[in-house]
Amino acid sequence: MYVFCVADQQEVSAWRPRVPGVVEVFHAHFTEYAYPMHVHDAWTLLIVDDGAVRYDLDRHEHGTPLDTVSLLPPHVPHNGSPATPDGFRKRVVYLDSSRLGEELIGAAVDTPDLRDPLLRQRVGQLHSALARPGDELEAESRLTLVGERLRDSLRRRTDEPPRRPDPVLGRRLRELLDARVVEGVPLAEAARLLHAHPAHLVRAFSAAYGIAPHQYLMSRRVGRARRLLLDGLAPGEVAAATGFYDQAHLTRHFKKLVGVTPGRYRGSAR
Repeated sequence: MYVFCVADQQEVSAWRPRVPGVVEVFHAHFTEYAYPMHVHDAWTLLIVDDGAVRYDLDRHEHGTPLDTVSLLPPHVPHNGSPATPDGFRKRVVYLDSSRLGEELIGAAVDTPDLRDPLLRQRVGQLHSALARPGDELEAESRLTLVGERLRDSLRRRTDEPPRRPDPVLGRRLRELLDARVVEGVPLAEAARLLHAHPAHLVRAFSAAYGIAPHQYLMSRRVGRARRLLLDGLAPGEVAAATGFYDQAHLTRHFKKLVGVTPGRYRGSAR
């Protein structure tokens, strides 16, 4: 296991196990670093082992006491910062839609922090299995139990009226950005394709998702960059493959969203 440490007591390790449905595993200890608003295209299953995190999700403030499991849905902007003087130590599993479907996003937005001791224990056991090469079957079995309990918890809330607006124009712009993550799309071209004024397009997207279109696109690019770095590609290759202007451009956005440079992130991988 490779762990990268920096002077202000930040540590990160990241890897992608051979377990279906797991996009990435990410362990980190941050003392002062604060995440800006960003999005993921995967579900973020988070537990905090030391300290606490405060974060905003869908314009509402939340926290992560030690007895909770936090489940942040894809495409919904959130941030994160230490809520205790010594920072926080967290373990995260990013899951794709084969484990949790997008029909559960609304319920997760309403209540992302789950007070469930059994679920908390199972997520901890899952991380232990994911950290041991050769124990993929155990990890997949534990993940199946975790996913089942998460779905049961979320579906109990799906009868409530949805509270997240999803204007058609904002959704159509998100679909366009998703289809052109690497090459990008100028705002003027997007406005022409979607038959809307550029300013109206930005307002519609920001109102729907709580994040500007360019922030969303950079978040998606950084997400792709993380996976390519875990595949062993050099940062310069990753920058070219994910739509960044050059390596410096990648480094600036990557460090802003992940907390370390691409090279250090790649060096932390298993």
